[in-house]
Amino acid sequence: MRRSRRLLSSLRSLGGALLVGACGGPPAADAQVPVVAPVQAERPVSEPIAEYVVAAFADSKGVLWFGTLGKGVARFDGEALSYLSPAGGKGGDVVASIAEDSAGNLWFAGHDGTGIIKYDGVTFSQVWEEESTVSADRRGNIWAGTRRSLFRGEGDRFSEFAVPLGEEARAYTISSGRVAMQLEDSRGDLWFRSDGYGVFRYDGEAFTRFTRRDGLCSNTVFDIVEDRQGRVWFACVQAFQPAATGDGGVVRYDGSGFTAFPEVKGLAGNDIYTLHADRAGDVWIGASGLGVYRYDGEAFTRYSETDRPDLNGGFGLQAMTEDRRGTLWFGFSGGLFRVEGSRFVHVGRTGPWR
Repeated sequence: MRRSRRLLSSLRSLGGALLVGACGGPPAADAQVPVVAPVQAERPVSEPIAEYVVAAFADSKGVLWFGTLGKGVARFDGEALSYLSPAGGKGGDVVASIAEDSAGNLWFAGHDGTGIIKYDGVTFSQVWEEESTVSADRRGNIWAGTRRSLFRGEGDRFSEFAVPLGEEARAYTISSGRVAMQLEDSRGDLWFRSDGYGVFRYDGEAFTRFTRRDGLCSNTVFDIVEDRQGRVWFACVQAFQPAATGDGGVVRYDGSGFTAFPEVKGLAGNDIYTLHADRAGDVWIGASGLGVYRYDGEAFTRYSETDRPDLNGGFGLQAMTEDRRGTLWFGFSGGLFRVEGSRFVHVGRTGPWR
């Protein structure tokens, strides 16, 4: 599902291998992928927690946090829903990414005005106001990306971390060259996504760059996760600058080559923004306009039924997280949902939270 440049920036600001299967072209046929059947149920209508839920995070205490466009961050502590405005209303109350450091502090990032903010459970402390993204590595070190650079946190101080982008990007989505640290894998390698320059792997000594020539479906990557076999998955979107490129999709890297999935409808030639690897080891993939796929290591299953098609019938997925009970939470254009049995169930201000 295409969005305006402003919304794209809100949702996820960005700052040799063998390709198996083609990435371009229109979505392919379902290739006998099972689709979860609908289940009918009646519930009272509940107002969405926000029109757009663009970040989802479960902290180490079990509290759920949902970044929104226009309502700051929504917090559910297991009993009640509350709203916090990390920047005091600046930046349009946009919180687009959330992370937690090794000391248990939460970090929020968003538009100009929001920038990047540390929260110690009592006080919000703004580090800077420039539009930013925030993430954490496996040791709880904080990384922040801006339009101009990438920074690594050292306590409350940040130092610039240079990623060698290489030649100028010919096509990009929002902000050419913007970089963010997205994943530290089980081997300790760091993976950086970028807008227009592909992805970069850093092994502690040297960088390796991967682009479309190596097997990525596009050079703009929005999300990266690792599955139970240690394979790395990439969610790619098409470039919109200077013109739409018609690529995008999801690919998997096994250390020697890339695998694409053109036989699965919506996983090639589509904008894929969000991935999640759950505790069971399954990979969840948000396929714009079609729903969400779950890959269990052998097969894809598509979830495309919802109790509120008026809110998320377009399936514009921006965020996923998992709570301590193993419940998966999904931030859509339209509000917050969770999988309940066989379909997406809307979770509004009054629930249902359990």
